[in-house]
Amino acid sequence: MLIWAFITAFILSMVLTPMVIRLAHKMGATDKPNERKVHDKVMPRMGGLAIFASFFIAYVLFGGGFPNQLPILLGAFVIIIIGIFDDIYELRARTKFVGQIAAALIIVYWGGLEVEFINLPFGGQLDFGFLSIPVTILWIVAITNAINLIDGLDGLAGGVSSIALVTISVMALLQGDMFVATIALIVTGSTLGFLKYNFHPAKIFMGDTGALFLGYIIAVLSLLGFKNVTMISLIVPIIILGVPLSDTFYAIIRRLVNKQPLAAPDKSHLHHCLLRVGYSHSQTVILIYALAASFGLAAIIFSYATMWGAILIIGILLITIEIIVEKVGLVGSNYQPLLKMLSTAKNASGKNK
Repeated sequence: MLIWAFITAFILSMVLTPMVIRLAHKMGATDKPNERKVHDKVMPRMGGLAIFASFFIAYVLFGGGFPNQLPILLGAFVIIIIGIFDDIYELRARTKFVGQIAAALIIVYWGGLEVEFINLPFGGQLDFGFLSIPVTILWIVAITNAINLIDGLDGLAGGVSSIALVTISVMALLQGDMFVATIALIVTGSTLGFLKYNFHPAKIFMGDTGALFLGYIIAVLSLLGFKNVTMISLIVPIIILGVPLSDTFYAIIRRLVNKQPLAAPDKSHLHHCLLRVGYSHSQTVILIYALAASFGLAAIIFSYATMWGAILIIGILLITIEIIVEKVGLVGSNYQPLLKMLSTAKNASGKNK
């Protein structure tokens, strides 16, 4: 059933995306080039509508036997409406934020999804108590926006999301969670079908309709699959989403360092930095795909590692992220504390010889 659900969603997306391209032009859902954009012509957006429609149809066909479906679907519907209006009218950031909060509240209060505690590595657990609902809402909104922030190159957000969804589905299958595995594979199929038209050179952008929907569904599935489990439970989805979360984290650091508003747009995200370093459009996207896949593999290994092995994996990932950040100038060209420290240590070692 899983394979058929994936194939059905993939084919539906391939068929529906050309229709959405025509619809986007008619509705005025287009993206015009400016100094922040990497494209140089007017492009249809709202492609996420094809992803969602494919997901919804395949979900009705293959996911109808699972409980607790309506809260997820209603939350997704709210997100899609917000995305469509933004792709057409370019809503204010505050309006989109309210819509994301509303979708999160639906899945939390109606769907009963809460991160009530996390297990600590040396025994015991940290109970969130009355903060469990705010923490859950914060997670959903943060992941939703993290996926939206990396949607800056043809095929980038769709590919990174697909890698995260495949990782989630694999881990769900290993845990025997067919519901999460089914939904994750259906969304993966819908997204990969869309990527045929979205990979460079793109014929359509997913827009906020797609980026917000993918961020929302990934956030919800990651909590459904990994909440309240062994080890530090939230570490697993954090590793899976290492690329978008790292990009978001360093974007916040960059804006604080430069004394800019946190919501201020810029051209210093990971994909922008790689383009400036000299990589082509396609090379940049594939390089970030490879990085996302590495995080996905690390998450799977982490979930089966011993405590000290898990700590070692986290340490390696953090050091790797920091080196990449400093090499490409994600915070700024002068931000190189680790590289400077390594250079100083190397020079000192050379003098001692």
